[in-house]
Amino acid sequence: MTALRSRSRLSSRASARHAEATGLPSKYDELEHEALWTEYKNNYTEDLRNYIVEKFLHLVRYNAERIYQRLPDEVDLEDLMSAGLFGLMDAIDAYDLARGVKFETYCAPRIRGAILDELRSMDWVPRLVRHRTAKVEQARQRIEMELGRKATDDEIAQSLEIDDEEFTKYKRDSSAVAVTSITRKCFQSDGSRELREIDVIKDETQVAPVKVIQRQDLKELMTKGLTRAERLIVILYYYEGMTMKEIGTTLDLSESRVSQMHSSILARLKAQMQHRMRELEPMR
Repeated sequence: MTALRSRSRLSSRASARHAEATGLPSKYDELEHEALWTEYKNNYTEDLRNYIVEKFLHLVRYNAERIYQRLPDEVDLEDLMSAGLFGLMDAIDAYDLARGVKFETYCAPRIRGAILDELRSMDWVPRLVRHRTAKVEQARQRIEMELGRKATDDEIAQSLEIDDEEFTKYKRDSSAVAVTSITRKCFQSDGSRELREIDVIKDETQVAPVKVIQRQDLKELMTKGLTRAERLIVILYYYEGMTMKEIGTTLDLSESRVSQMHSSILARLKAQMQHRMRELEPMR
């Protein structure tokens, strides 16, 4: 089914390019609107169907371009037109002249719907998540416009008329991780070259040598004059990320004793820093 849809999409894209390039006169050009559709319903031919597709193909491009303006750069306009072409063909088959509605008016929602359906199928995030995200964001914006400040979670939950447990689900879904291409355009630089995401993304594996030296100097300054146990408490807590309980187990001390020594160290360091503030001020 996927392979068949892919071949159909490729065929529709080729047909779209061919139809846009075709400007030859047709024997159906002389038919009026009603006569054209009457002929199509009564005497269906593939040539007549292709003629109608070519006649209204500009509506596919128009709707595809309008939707494309709000999409990321990695989305291909031709893919949108390919999906819109399926909507146009469905509209041609389902159009009923007796309803008294112009075909242009009838087919536009079908084309947009086909394009949006294709975009939803490409989206890895479920529609329920997108729906909840939109509801939370709309409520947040409405509250902030009314109150002139940042909305709280309780206010958003009250606006949505849901309890705290349900709002937790909404909030979790609304903060779903997004997927983006590292080759997409990031922003326009001062020069002629466009910057991509890959050009500005931070490399976490690289460490600035200056920061390493500054961190070492700060460690030496903080631990200067401390006993071995006090020095280990500072290093294990602030540099290794260990808890007071873990430090106590390592040093064979109680957690309360480690906390007491930590408070004493901070008080002494604060007093020392106050006397050395001039040394730490940047040179002018």
